[in-house]
Amino acid sequence: MQEKLVEGEEIMRKNEYPRPQFVRKNWENLNGKWAFQFDDENKGLKEKWYQKRREFNQTINVPFVYQSEKSGIGNAEPHEIVWYQRDFHIDKGEGKRYLLHFGAVDYLSDIYINGEHVCTHEGGHTSFHVDITNYVQEKNHLVVRVFDPLTDETIPRGKQFWEEESRGIWYTNTTGIWQTVWIEEVNDQFIEKIKMTPLYDEGKIRIQTKLNEKRDNVKLRFLIHYGKEEITSGEIDFKSHKLDFSVDLFDEKIFRHNFHGEGYSWTPETPNLFDVSFELVKKRQVVDQVSSYFGFRKIHQENGMIFLNNRPYYQKLVLDQGYWPEGLMTAPDDEAFITDIQLSKQMGFNGCRKHQKTEDPRFLFWADKLGFLVWGECASAPFYNEDAVNRLMTEWKEIIERDYNHPSIVTWVPLNESWGIPDVQRSRQQQHFSQTMYHFIHSLDTTRLVISNDGWAMTETDICAIHNYAHGNAEEKEKYSFFIETLRTKENILKYSSSAWSIYAEGFENKGEPILLTEFGGIGFDVSGQPGWGYTSAQNQEEFVAEYGRVMEALYTSEILYGYCYTQLTDVEQEINGLLTYDRKEKCDLTKIREINDRFHLPRI
Repeated sequence: MQEKLVEGEEIMRKNEYPRPQFVRKNWENLNGKWAFQFDDENKGLKEKWYQKRREFNQTINVPFVYQSEKSGIGNAEPHEIVWYQRDFHIDKGEGKRYLLHFGAVDYLSDIYINGEHVCTHEGGHTSFHVDITNYVQEKNHLVVRVFDPLTDETIPRGKQFWEEESRGIWYTNTTGIWQTVWIEEVNDQFIEKIKMTPLYDEGKIRIQTKLNEKRDNVKLRFLIHYGKEEITSGEIDFKSHKLDFSVDLFDEKIFRHNFHGEGYSWTPETPNLFDVSFELVKKRQVVDQVSSYFGFRKIHQENGMIFLNNRPYYQKLVLDQGYWPEGLMTAPDDEAFITDIQLSKQMGFNGCRKHQKTEDPRFLFWADKLGFLVWGECASAPFYNEDAVNRLMTEWKEIIERDYNHPSIVTWVPLNESWGIPDVQRSRQQQHFSQTMYHFIHSLDTTRLVISNDGWAMTETDICAIHNYAHGNAEEKEKYSFFIETLRTKENILKYSSSAWSIYAEGFENKGEPILLTEFGGIGFDVSGQPGWGYTSAQNQEEFVAEYGRVMEALYTSEILYGYCYTQLTDVEQEINGLLTYDRKEKCDLTKIREINDRFHLPRI
């Protein structure tokens, strides 16, 4: 079984396997050149463009959206309906099933195989798949129709602007396929889902497995490795289509515990991972095999502090928009993810808040592997109504189902700065929704912290997450003095805010949850010669570093802050407030940023 595990690792690393937490051998990547056409008159359905191959007037490089340079089109004009088509071949085997996967398609997609409609999916940031076994033959024709209603402000769209040209904090829109499309071959019976939950205080890992269907005399065989060391293995009978069991990882060995050092624990400093292989066995024949991994870690808060693996942990995060100049929301390749994480760590950050975007699982894989905390966030809808409520809850269910096993994710952020809940400060209805999201996410995931409304007007929350850009330029001493005074004590930080809203919505108050400054900074420094903006400004590298040090010094005078998230990692389009340029060039000597970031302290609680 160990050989199969290594084989799974090779698939993950070399081929950029699109689902690194659940790896199978037999799969085909459908990225590349597809036929493509705009349908501004919405005539494709009426004319049945899905029925057979037709001449589309453009080609597109999937998985890059037509608005991006990497797509080969690079046209930012608004087009709400687009069509894709391509052919693919299958050597259809007896007793085999074929699953068609889409990493993400923005926003509403309809999938057709050989003229038959097989699937509809709503949601622009989450993965989905469909069993196409009954529709495929040796030669096949795949068609995708996408509807992206650009002016509908009840759709979770995050930083994608619903007007024609990006401006301010809003960026170019994304329409269509923007993550990998792929097919995998499985047997009639296969493992549908694996959920792994660290039981940190018990020294165990809980494993929940679900099959696509129940059949008699089926067993699950598993093997867990830590590096080259075999931890445990076993074989368990399925009594139904589900299994739920726990495995002891410590085995009464003290050096596996974090009593001495970190032991087997996962942290940004020691990103230890366990490799796991699973085999579904029937009549001594392996009918499915999956490779995966997990990190053994615990995140919680108490007494105004955040604890990682039961030890106080000061989070030094950077706001990461997850945009690239040539691909927009789609990274050019895995190296782009690795570069962002490594540069962030080089500057002394131990994690990021992925802002208004559900990131590709490949990024999460590298965050797991390299040791990088992630606050997982979802694109918000600008406006509030029943449609927005339903859409956001559906998207979050799919996010947690997809990303639950990633140890790097320690916090979920369902709402940001009252986007989609503009009246939450006083509206009891919108407060109920904020509370609902908090409890809904906790009902699906008890292993992470949840923030109710990052920035201000919070309701129930695990972290008091405050935004404050009231630090001004160096010459604005009065503004900076107010910034320092605001952050100094718990009473001040809960009383003052740089926004028009109070820190907590009416009827809510801090109940001892830790306080973090989760957006601030945004120093504008242009090195490209393009017009842009930031919250403060610097004219050269020396000013840039000095301004960064000045703003950060205010955090270090605080007696109450238990971490921060600086705005932001890179420039994006018209924003020039990144520590790096849009194409990831250094704006200054990054060791100087690290020196400043390393001057933090644990506050006195």
